[in-house]
Amino acid sequence: MWTQDYDPLGALWLSAIVAAVPILAFLVCLTVFKMKGTTAGIIAVALAVVVALWPFGMPITAIGGSALIGILTGLWPIAFIIVMAVWLYKLAVASGRFDVIRSSIAGISPDQRIQVLLISFSFGAFLEGAAGFGVPIAICAALLVQLGFKPIKAAMISLVANAAAGAYGAIGIPVIVGAKVGGVDLRALSVEMVVVVQLLTFAIPFLLVIILDGWRGLRETWVATLALSIVYSGSQALILLLLGPELADILPGLLGMVALFVVGRFWQPKRIFREDGSVAPEPERHSLREIAAAWSPFYILTAFIFVWSIPWFKDLFAPASADGKTAAGPLGVLVFNVPIPGLNGVVQPPGDGAAPVSAIWQFTPVNATGTAILLSVLVSFFTTPALNWGDLGREFVATVRELWRPIVLILLILVVANITNYSGGSASIGLALAGAGAVFPLFSPIIGWFGVFITGSVVNNNTLFAHLQNVTATKIGVDPTLLVAANTAGGAMGKVVSPQSIAISAAAVGLVGREGEILRASIKYSLGMLAFLCVWVMLVSLVA
Repeated sequence: MWTQDYDPLGALWLSAIVAAVPILAFLVCLTVFKMKGTTAGIIAVALAVVVALWPFGMPITAIGGSALIGILTGLWPIAFIIVMAVWLYKLAVASGRFDVIRSSIAGISPDQRIQVLLISFSFGAFLEGAAGFGVPIAICAALLVQLGFKPIKAAMISLVANAAAGAYGAIGIPVIVGAKVGGVDLRALSVEMVVVVQLLTFAIPFLLVIILDGWRGLRETWVATLALSIVYSGSQALILLLLGPELADILPGLLGMVALFVVGRFWQPKRIFREDGSVAPEPERHSLREIAAAWSPFYILTAFIFVWSIPWFKDLFAPASADGKTAAGPLGVLVFNVPIPGLNGVVQPPGDGAAPVSAIWQFTPVNATGTAILLSVLVSFFTTPALNWGDLGREFVATVRELWRPIVLILLILVVANITNYSGGSASIGLALAGAGAVFPLFSPIIGWFGVFITGSVVNNNTLFAHLQNVTATKIGVDPTLLVAANTAGGAMGKVVSPQSIAISAAAVGLVGREGEILRASIKYSLGMLAFLCVWVMLVSLVA
């Protein structure tokens, strides 16, 4: 048994700085030295091992176990989900359906500012609510490139747009986990999310237009932008207030697309904006049936993801309760729990009565989200006459060839994240920030931003830090629900620049090895939104 030490250097701020060295080095390698993502990741892993050994004193066997669970988690479910989603997209392209999708979007408006609002913001939110795990970033960035956007701009736009939806994908799980781990009421947390993040959500469509075409672009498209912001942000707020987080992306995303379609029937900007200054191509005309068939892979995807996410389906695979009062679900035998050697039950948090940390990798071949996407691929394949078995296999091979490098990067970052977490380094960083006392709400979203940066997931971020936010809020006399909401919202801003998101976007637009360029294009927007969030949460904490 090994007990974590959150302050091995005897000065919490110094211990926290040392714990952050691997992540800081990764950022510097990408942004300053312009290294490839995998090279920067290998350097970060090496530094994480050194920091875990000294000063945190983590046993080498536990370090190995931390690396192993990071690799396994990266492969299943994350890599599985990414490969299946991109495979679905490639089959849509190979079948010719993506040409119809592109034409249907261009038919609403040839203006690329409107296309961004439709694809990256509205359709991206819909996909985030249905699937999450980088699926909307990959599909929307690729679709923008198909419509004539430059690859780096397409990736960056899709990353920034995802900030409006990242807190609720997929099916509201980040908020649900935040309420459970943070020890707050789910309905109260859903309401608090409206208070914390809705102003920023309302502003993001305007920000996207400004990124593309400055203030002139906003003056020329304010009708569509305002309509989208009102419909999306307003419906999302109502859903959170009345129903909870489960549909807080899916329905607003759909309504946003409908709003832009309706506006497009009666209004178009006087100047058609194209990024390269070219004349917009005349869109092809397709029947309603052709358009519905072209979009069908994504509706099939949504249906499967929805079934996989509803409680009765999850209950089929539920384990038996620890007290034996609740039996396992009828399909619980299809969930395989694998204890990680050298780590499970070995790491103990400090403090009397603290239980050893459980380190178990769960292999779920049937109820994994990736399996739902795989079924979507198969159903789409069998309902697409233009595809044959050769196309199915060829596109899968092409997908794996394109994605293996970003998947390796994701594995490296998860190794760093798990070593940092299990060594106590993440707790050291969080506690150092918590030492700010009464001004802690100003820094509360930063913890969420950091949590998503190292894990790539708002869910994992809330798993790591929601409880810390609750404890700190109680100590300084602030509503714990507010800080758990701030942790979740800060995580959504961090997702814009998390290495996992960057790697997925780079693969989607054909820029593998140039992740640093996408990061440099995106980071100022992530930090700007985070800064607004920090100030806003501080102000809310003073009046709440």
